[in-house]
Amino acid sequence: MLVYSSTKQQFIDAVRANAISDIIENEVSRKLSRNSPRSEVTSWENSLRFMMSVLLDEGIPASAGVAIEYNIPLTNRRVDFILTGKNHQRDDAAIIVELKQWQSVEVTKKDAIVRTQLGGGVRETNHPSYQAWSYGALIEDYNETVRSESIRLVPCAYLHNMKHADAINDPFYEHHTSRAPVFISRDAMRLSEFLSKHIKYGDSNGIMYRIEHGVIKPSKNLADALASMMNGNAEFLMIDEQKLVYETALDLAHRADSGNKQCLIVKGGPGTGKSVVAINLLVELTNREMMTQYVSRNSAPREVFKKKLTGTRKKTHIDNLFKGSGSYVNAEPDIFHALIVDEAHRLNEKSGMYQNLGESQIREVIAASRFSIFFIDEAQRVTLKDVGTVEEIRRRAAECGADVHELELASQFRCNGSDGYLAWLDHALQIRTTANTDLDDIDYEFQVFDDPSEMRQAILEKNHKANKARMVAGYCWPWASKKDKQAMDIVLPEYDFAAQWNLDDDGMLWAIADDSVDQVGCIHTCQGLEFDYVGVIIGDDFVIRDGRVVTDAKERAGQDRSVHGYKKMLKEQPEHARALADQIVKNTYRTLMTRGQKGCYVFATDPETREYFAAFAQAATERLNVSEDDEMLDGLHLPIVTRDEAAPFERHVPVYDLSIAAGEFSDMQIAEAEHWVELPDFMRASPDLFVSRVMGESMNRRIPNGAWCLFRANPGGTRHGKVVVVQHRSIEDPDHGGSFTVKLYQSEKIEEYGEFVNQRIVLKPQTNAFGYKDIVLEDELEDLKVIGEFLSVL
Repeated sequence: MLVYSSTKQQFIDAVRANAISDIIENEVSRKLSRNSPRSEVTSWENSLRFMMSVLLDEGIPASAGVAIEYNIPLTNRRVDFILTGKNHQRDDAAIIVELKQWQSVEVTKKDAIVRTQLGGGVRETNHPSYQAWSYGALIEDYNETVRSESIRLVPCAYLHNMKHADAINDPFYEHHTSRAPVFISRDAMRLSEFLSKHIKYGDSNGIMYRIEHGVIKPSKNLADALASMMNGNAEFLMIDEQKLVYETALDLAHRADSGNKQCLIVKGGPGTGKSVVAINLLVELTNREMMTQYVSRNSAPREVFKKKLTGTRKKTHIDNLFKGSGSYVNAEPDIFHALIVDEAHRLNEKSGMYQNLGESQIREVIAASRFSIFFIDEAQRVTLKDVGTVEEIRRRAAECGADVHELELASQFRCNGSDGYLAWLDHALQIRTTANTDLDDIDYEFQVFDDPSEMRQAILEKNHKANKARMVAGYCWPWASKKDKQAMDIVLPEYDFAAQWNLDDDGMLWAIADDSVDQVGCIHTCQGLEFDYVGVIIGDDFVIRDGRVVTDAKERAGQDRSVHGYKKMLKEQPEHARALADQIVKNTYRTLMTRGQKGCYVFATDPETREYFAAFAQAATERLNVSEDDEMLDGLHLPIVTRDEAAPFERHVPVYDLSIAAGEFSDMQIAEAEHWVELPDFMRASPDLFVSRVMGESMNRRIPNGAWCLFRANPGGTRHGKVVVVQHRSIEDPDHGGSFTVKLYQSEKIEEYGEFVNQRIVLKPQTNAFGYKDIVLEDELEDLKVIGEFLSVL
């Protein structure tokens, strides 16, 4: 998604009019459904004024494209500023500019990490060169259009408040500044030269539009990339907090090797890359000859990882890399250089099959290693025995004499990179109050089905592509098929639906087994893993009554160990038991409903619950349809009808986008016009009339920016002195960069063989805005097409 897009000239005009921050703030509210904090608005006001000054250089074409706050596909990260156009070789190019208001930085010993004033204190963060480069690399990695159409991405950073460059350009960061140069306050003219060097010609073919609407390739799956990662290949690019966590962990591991014991707590929600950073650390620390193990309470991710590595190295070596959290009961102190605990929220108090060994899994991990790192999301605690909390890790680290450090991951890579979906889900499950009370503007496929068989069919169709779609459910049905292979577990006779739980033969490899799409997984076989699409069956342990969530752990199957001990706890501590069980049930469905990278399908056994979720999905669809039409026809204050409702050219004329109209009109185009307007009584409809919107300031003395206008298609006779829409391949309109333009037409003719022919055509702007020039055409005039004649502003 892109918040703001214009030409260089339109951007400059908006900044000069002191309107740019208001425009962006309004677009953020409209497109992202959120309010902008004052600090963010202030940063736009300051940074964009500096960018305007840089862009005043006439070497940068007026029709170059400007994009602000571009959302990188499949993430929640946004690029500050992009300038698009063509370079000296006329290749498409996009310059990524990372804007910072920093005044100073300090050099650190961590790769691509600097220290600067942030959030009221001095903090470590990514070097802006690394940030700009990594954003460009992510766009190129995810966007097939950028690669296939050879759109050249050029990263840089502009720190317009910084006076001294010694630290930011320290030789330690040369690898990064060579790929994405840094410009500080005194470098404004150098930045202008840099931009004009890479953008020689304007954006005449919608480069930013093609990037925004480009084909997005599926994001990588960690399990699939594991073998390559273990061989030292960088399969996942770490950005922002991921890079900071990674470099901090490496630093602490070396510090612990020769000093005090170190403990790092990393908080992060679903899809923030906890497991990706964990595996990268396992690879790097192992390569540095540090004895390191990946640890998890849930065996599903471990077994999947082991399976993916089978055949690439010895089984004993693989088994020694991935361990269960109960493996350190009798471990010697500090025997490991590093233990990396993933899904730390699932850690238990005691270990062993009967939960009777050891004292505390958290303490045992910290005691057994010089450096321990815990990746944790407390909202994914899904059993009564889960004791993994930040507070508990702090307490146990203090007991072991370890220095504690805390960081947080925020970059979102699952659920199509949508923070909005995750916040809405917390609202819908009534876990916490959030500002996202609906699914508006959330780029994530969410569907509610009235029939579980239809949902299963949808999942089967999605699974055909890559074996990455699965059905999961709350553990509300007994596992009869564990003993009787022919028995069905989840049986809903009113829908003629029957399915088995994940096969015992597949064990914890259900998520990647070839035929497992026919079975239904549970929380224990999918937590810590991800799919492209997930279909979730919500059982009777979670229902809606009069708009409120009502949970009941007693509706769970007797075999579900996640609520084992609930009945006893209910007798002894009823209020505590109900509150804890309520949290467990909600967290379970939150976890299940965030396993899909691209989409989540839902069926609820309870009709009222189904209607509750369906209302969210339906309302979002209706608002999307209305808002698209509203946006397309904004400002057209005439009666608007659809094609089926229109009386073509009797009372109504078609509405066209000028970029579509800038071609030869045909009966087919007219017949397929989606929207038609009824003209005022004093105007007579006819087959050669159409309505279009004129954008830009080049004709503002006759046509206000954004005005809806009436045109006559394919006008005959003289055009001299008239305002017309013309098209020619050598036109590069300064307002939109296209090969068509609306201008005052003037022609100079000469007599040849008894006929007057055009020798020179001048298309003149009529504006009081700065920077517009005549468009002069002298060659190939026979290719000039006059598309329409301007008649009136409506």
